Amino acid sequence: MMNLSHWRVLVAAADAGNISRAAEQVGITQSGASQAIAQMEASLGAPLLVRDRRAVGVTAFGEQVVTHARAMLAQFDAIRSLSHAAQGLHAGRIRLASFPSLLTTVLPPLLSAFKRSHPGIDVVALEGTDEEVEQWLAADTIELGVLLNPAPQRQAVIIGRDAWVAVLPSHHALGRRSSEQGVALDELAGQPFVLATGGCEVNARSLVMQEGLMLSDIRVTVRDLGSAAVLVREGLGVSIIPESALPEDRRGLRVMQLEPRRYREFGLVSSQAGRASAAVQTFLDGLSR
Repeated sequence: MMNLSHWRVLVAAADAGNISRAAEQVGITQSGASQAIAQMEASLGAPLLVRDRRAVGVTAFGEQVVTHARAMLAQFDAIRSLSHAAQGLHAGRIRLASFPSLLTTVLPPLLSAFKRSHPGIDVVALEGTDEEVEQWLAADTIELGVLLNPAPQRQAVIIGRDAWVAVLPSHHALGRRSSEQGVALDELAGQPFVLATGGCEVNARSLVMQEGLMLSDIRVTVRDLGSAAVLVREGLGVSIIPESALPEDRRGLRVMQLEPRRYREFGLVSSQAGRASAAVQTFLDGLSR
């Protein structure tokens, strides 16, 4: 069955000439966008796009469909604007704070999708450490804040989860194991170490301390998670970072799962002002669907 997301993906792909960029604009994965287009073509019984290695084009039939899709989406957006105005959602502002790594990875597609649905509401993204985010929530300086591993009583809306992984120089002795084998924290704690904090109290040091261990040879401490991989590649030590922070270019690196596996969750928590905001509740309701 085709829904509005299918039509938005089609129009975005026609405009961008690229499935990946269309997926980013709509706020879904590339595979999800490809599946949506394939489902539409199967349902309509004719190809809509012509694909090659670098770009996508629109078929003659697709051009006609896209024209009607634009008109349909414009009418739907007009109806939704009327609804938002009736609910007091035609204008407003949400202040949302997060630690640095999520501002460039998880949050952008969520904020872009919300902006398309609610163009009159501005979302102001602020960067801070996890301690600062907690302080801003308590002081009602912000309406929403991203917390790591939020406690159940915080009633957080979970927006992501990823694994902690070990990053070693490719020539490191621990990296000679098979890809099925992991590496334990006690094997890493005594190694020359590159500590990446990501602006958070939850980092490699806290993971190690939870096991009653300590990092005994920290060679350098950096805030940026991506910088840790660069320093590991240069041979300064090993590191533990979230899987989502791994660089695309992993030459010179050996990435290994921790054993046992460890994960971090990130969730959006409302301040008192956020709980009283119709705009914030609309934003959170959209994430929960």
